[in-house]
Amino acid sequence: MNLEGVICRLRAVEPADADVLYAWENDPAVWGVSGTTAPFSREWMERFVEQQRFDIWQTRQMRLMIEPLRHIEGEAQPLSVGEAVSERSGLAPVGTLDLFEFEPQHRRAGVGILIHDADLRGRGFATDALAVVQRYAREVLGLHQLWCEVGEENAPSLALFRGAGFETVGVRRDWIWTPQGYRDVVMMQKVFAE
Repeated sequence: MNLEGVICRLRAVEPADADVLYAWENDPAVWGVSGTTAPFSREWMERFVEQQRFDIWQTRQMRLMIEPLRHIEGEAQPLSVGEAVSERSGLAPVGTLDLFEFEPQHRRAGVGILIHDADLRGRGFATDALAVVQRYAREVLGLHQLWCEVGEENAPSLALFRGAGFETVGVRRDWIWTPQGYRDVVMMQKVFAE
């Protein structure tokens, strides 16, 4: 199966991605959605990248890089972020998509998406990547459902998942503490038709 959508592809993490992942994971601006509370060391990130070579059936998680299929309008040619440039397209990744808490017995996994650069959000990369991973989850992994948890204040992510057919199945009240106070988290699921 080709993990390409209309405007992006999902590809495996490569050793060259360690630098960009190190920068993204250590950006406090995204810690609220990633659940990060402390910086990652370069050594830890390199070990994480190395672990991504193992199969999801073994590790119960998979990180995929979201890579544009063509140059992004208004960006320098070629788009590049650090040294993490795909040899295939010459374009740097714009974000990541994670499958986590993979449960083969129950045929489900959590899904999370990050488009790091705020200027690249709202351009359809997350929508396209989510469509691609749903097809992969059904056709290759044989999953029955995907789920996610989104902060109640994250209107773009709520719209993304709702637009992809995820339904709200609950709200965890005062679930996340932030410097601005406790926040609710919306629990969502996409159950695939059999």
